[in-house]
Amino acid sequence: MAVAYDQWVPKLWNETIETHRREVRAAIMDTTAALVFEHGLRAVTMSQIADETGIGRATLYKYFPDVDTILRAWHARQITGHLRQLAEIRDSADTPAKRLPAVLATYAHIAQQTRSHDTELVKFLHPDEQIAEAQQQLHGMIRQLIADGARDGELRDDVAPDELANYCLHALTAAATLTTEEAIDRLTAVTLAGLQPPGASSPSRR
Repeated sequence: MAVAYDQWVPKLWNETIETHRREVRAAIMDTTAALVFEHGLRAVTMSQIADETGIGRATLYKYFPDVDTILRAWHARQITGHLRQLAEIRDSADTPAKRLPAVLATYAHIAQQTRSHDTELVKFLHPDEQIAEAQQQLHGMIRQLIADGARDGELRDDVAPDELANYCLHALTAAATLTTEEAIDRLTAVTLAGLQPPGASSPSRR
């Protein structure tokens, strides 16, 4: 039993330390993002982040070398979370016909959330390779859902799914300027209407 106990304790200790590190890292990223949203991109210092997070500066620098690195890590986490959310929405839909509307509606709400990001922050994050990779993954997800719908006769097949995916993504970026749930729902409905087969009536709520 002593051997088993000795093996178990280090494992538990390591897991506890790793959990603590993840929590500290997440707290640093959340605090930094909140400070940047409140004060602006270039008004936030590492000292502020350490004070707000409740950790020493020496500890903070063990996790991140500067504010820019923290923001990029935060952004990468946000992107990963959004993609995971969209995949879960897609996979939880009851029928294939519900998958695309559910994914587009969720994406519109995500786009609307970004309106709180100031222009300077958006410009700073825009060149991030994470964005390009995420856009490719999202485009591929929507393209496949459109292709599935066209194959089943639910969506138009006279335009390539690749083009229609571009149409959806560009159309729904307008959600960033909207302020109500009703407006987002209308934008999503109009976007979906453009995917209907020529001559088809407006899609009914499923």
